[in-house]
Amino acid sequence: MNAAHGRDWIEISATILLALAAVATAWSSYQATRWNGEQAKASASVNKTRIQASRAADLANAQTQVDIATFVQWVDAYAQEQDELTSFYRDRFRKEFRPAFEAWIATKPLKTSRAPPTPFAMPQYRLAAAKEAERLDAEAEVLSAQVRRNIQRSSNYVLGVVLFAVALFFAGMSTRLASGGPRKALLAVGWILFAGAVVWIATFPISVSV
Repeated sequence: MNAAHGRDWIEISATILLALAAVATAWSSYQATRWNGEQAKASASVNKTRIQASRAADLANAQTQVDIATFVQWVDAYAQEQDELTSFYRDRFRKEFRPAFEAWIATKPLKTSRAPPTPFAMPQYRLAAAKEAERLDAEAEVLSAQVRRNIQRSSNYVLGVVLFAVALFFAGMSTRLASGGPRKALLAVGWILFAGAVVWIATFPISVSV
């Protein structure tokens, strides 16, 4: 009677482990898929942000080229003492260039040897497009880090699937053996694997579809 009672408890324990491990495997598979989706969304955001940063950088470069071109023309007119043409180009400086130009003129570059060579070396020369490009690049880096975290989370859940599958294997094998000792050993290994995997999986973030 005692031997039969012991076999019954092994059967019950194996059945419970099989059921719990099956549920845990399904949950881990679901979470791995969810985090793959989160990674894909984050990757799309990274690409979008990179494109925006590239466009902002291109705009900043184009604006700098315009500023350089008009400044060179102003210098040429100034050197030839063509006051009307000098005023013409100066009036057409872009708004972002004017503060740097005025600050550069204030340094008296023709008389001061320490004066910056051009207005573009002045701290007043700031382009909103360049600043926006820097902001977007920084945002893209943050999103890239999020992509890497999501990939790691998905990989962790996949490993959880493997561990739960191994626990299922040991639980299933324990029901096929006739000898009590090996059955208990396999079942114990299965429970240990399952419990360890559950404790580990419990530390992971959860992604749930809404």
